[in-house]
Formats: sequence, C-alpha cells, structure tokens
Amino acid sequence: MVKIKFLISVGLALLLCKASSGQNNWQFLEKRMTPARSYVVYKTPMAIQIDGVASESVWADAEWTEFFVDIEGEDKPLPTWQTRVKMLWDDRYLYFFAELEEPHVWAYYKDHDLILYHENDFEIFIDPNGNTHHYFEFEFNAQNTLFDLFMTRPYRNGGIPLISWDAPGIKHAVSIDGTLNDPTDEDVGWTLEVAVPFEALRTGIHTKIPKNGETWKVNFSRVQWETEIKDGKYHRKRDTETGRILPEKNWVWSPQGLINMHYPERWGNLQFSEKPVGESKVGFIMPGVEVFNNYLWRIYYKQMHYRQNHGHFANLLSELEESDEVITSSGEKLTLELHATNFQFFITGKTADGMVLNLDNHGLFQHK
Repeated sequence: MVKIKFLISVGLALLLCKASSGQNNWQFLEKRMTPARSYVVYKTPMAIQIDGVASESVWADAEWTEFFVDIEGEDKPLPTWQTRVKMLWDDRYLYFFAELEEPHVWAYYKDHDLILYHENDFEIFIDPNGNTHHYFEFEFNAQNTLFDLFMTRPYRNGGIPLISWDAPGIKHAVSIDGTLNDPTDEDVGWTLEVAVPFEALRTGIHTKIPKNGETWKVNFSRVQWETEIKDGKYHRKRDTETGRILPEKNWVWSPQGLINMHYPERWGNLQFSEKPVGESKVGFIMPGVEVFNNYLWRIYYKQMHYRQNHGHFANLLSELEESDEVITSSGEKLTLELHATNFQFFITGKTADGMVLNLDNHGLFQHK
C-alpha cells in the first residue's frame, strides 16, 4: 500500500516537472494533480440507528479519515477547527458519521433544498461510476436540514444542478454538543449521521450495489463562514471597507487543488470491503485505472488552459508539450492519442495489457 502510494506520488512529481517547462505556463498543474486520499469502508453486521450519535459498537470499530485540510491543499493554512468522518456499508446503505469541532454552532435554514452553503454546512459528494458525470451532492446544516441535488456533469462542462431531484429513503440526524444559535456560550461541536440508500444513487434501471474491492470517487467539504453577532443572531461577517461578505473557508477530506468541489476526478477513493468491520483489515489497493487516468487528465487540463490562451484547442500533443508514449512510475507503458479540432478533442490511452481509457472535451471519462 505504501509502495503504491509512493510510486504514484513520484510519478505525478515527474509529470509536473515536465509540465512546468516550455512557453506555456503549466505551473497550475502542480496543485491540480494533488494525489487523492483513500479509505477502505467495511461492512456493518448490525443495523445502525440514525440518530446523530455513534452509539453502535460498529462505529467504534470503524476508522476515522484523516483530518480535513484546506480545499487547495496541505500547503495552505490548517483549518481552525477539526473535521473527520467514518464510513460503513451494508447491502442497502452507505453510512457516514461526521464530527465537526465548532465553538459556535449556528444554522437558521430549516426548509429542504435551501442553498445551505450560505450558512456553515457539511457536504457529501458521491460519483459511483467514476466518470465525472451523473454524480450526487448532499448538504446538511446543524438544523439537520438537507439540500440534495443531482449533477449530470460538472459546472465547467455546462452542468445544471437538478435541485428538484430528491434522494428517496435517505436518513440523517444531527447531535449538538452545546447549544444551537446561542452566541452567549461556547460549544464543543456537532455530529452528523447519514444513511444513503444505494437505491437513491440509481441512474438507470438497476441499483448499483458495490462489489468487494470496487472503488468509488467520494469527497467531503465543510463550508465555514466568519461571523459577527447582531441583535443576538449570527451573521456572515462583512469587510469593513467594502461591505461585502467575507469569503468562506472550504475544508475538505481529499484536497481538490483548487477552490471548486466540482472536479470529481480529484475526489478521494472509497474502496468497499466485504469484511465485517472490526475484523482483519485489508490494505487499500489502487485501481490501475486510477494510476493511468492522471495522464489523460493532465492533457485535459492543458487543453483547457491552451484554449483560454489561444482561443482554440491544440490539435497535436506536441503543442501541449506531451509525447504519445509514457512510462509510468511503476514501469508500465501507456500510449496516448489526441484526436482534436479547434473546437473539440478526444484523448485515448492504451496500456500494454489492453486497458483502453477515453476522455473527451466534455470531461466524460470512460475505460474498458
């Protein structure tokens, strides 16, 4: 596990060294290609009551994720308050338990599907297929209000949020260690417990139940605002000179490398294990596609940058300072092809063992 992560990190570093040279400025790739975090989720053999409290013994056996970091990466200041998550699953649900340190717990939005990130909130992102299209977002505040939506594709690719979509059968509950909306005292924080039915994540006829060893793209975000007290209520703090609301802080599990959660390919890797939680552990096994797809995404990001500077896409890999053949850090060969006009492109990657990866200008990633 450690060796695999090391090889991937070294490989990305070599790619970025190459990417930073030449007349085009590819330095933005260093953050964009931040390695994703990973988590192995084990099965729960017992039912879980969704009450906002991790009272079941299986939650004690489940491991915490790493503490959250700034959305842009670990070189940014550490979050003021810590956040972490545990996960479990069974044949019906994917379970989440989030713990948020917060000395002033506040939330006023109570109606379903209000834009919760205008207040402090906790967000869950799930892409079961890993193709960056047809993914799900769930936002919660300390009132236990839910804002759920379905994205056909990311905003960068013309995606429109389907806010009218509701997750059937989702369960969620909040527990507050302190008081809600009381500026006169200091709180410890709040916890959130969620059960997302696999049935709710269905985009076709059949419900997708994870298989042992299967990996999904998942990430979490905590939106945190600076506040001030007016008339006994919390308000988002404003700049004293401009009067504008100060920008929020975005703390995440797996850093995105930019201030945008809607880059699903940069989310963390959630690997499912059939083993009951609390028994013998299994190491995370990086899927081969996750190693190879970064080479295609690097070309994709360069194409978007190239179009921004030149008004059209590059037609040749050489214009992007890329070659048609690369050797990965683990010694595997990947052959790359770019099929492009000024207005669209299609990248194909082929491995020596027959894997074929495709990525188009709409950001749709596929492999077989």
